[in-house]
Amino acid sequence: MSGSTARWPRSAAGEGIPLSLYVDSSALVRRYVHDRHRPVVVDAMASDHDWCASALVRSETQIALHRAAGSSRAQAALWRSLRDEWEAFWVIPLDDRCMTRAAEIGATFGVRIVDAIHLAAADRLPAPVRYLTFDRQQIPAADALGFEVISPIEP
Repeated sequence: MSGSTARWPRSAAGEGIPLSLYVDSSALVRRYVHDRHRPVVVDAMASDHDWCASALVRSETQIALHRAAGSSRAQAALWRSLRDEWEAFWVIPLDDRCMTRAAEIGATFGVRIVDAIHLAAADRLPAPVRYLTFDRQQIPAADALGFEVISPIEP
């Protein structure tokens, strides 16, 4: 993970109750580009100090930001913003354990592998987990896994 591998995130309230915000790529992109639902992302991230994401999120977000940028200058600015904030994330590795769980989740819920990877990464966090996504396919599976889903999108 970016910050440290010695501990998992803890709630900012200091109550010792694990609480993490998992941010998937569909949500993180909206932090950097104009979107009517951008305030959902900004507010969710402002209310939680422990941002978590799989190692896949950075690459997916960079590709989406590249597509959204109108110029190379805009792309550089967007990537710089992401890079500057990425250090604040707890990054969940895509190791054998995560990928095995992703296969189980994909088979159980019928989601695409990329969605299953996000869900499997979040599933490694201590409960309770808040799950920020704009991906309609992930919402029912995230709910079934016991995550508190934050999304303006209806499944």
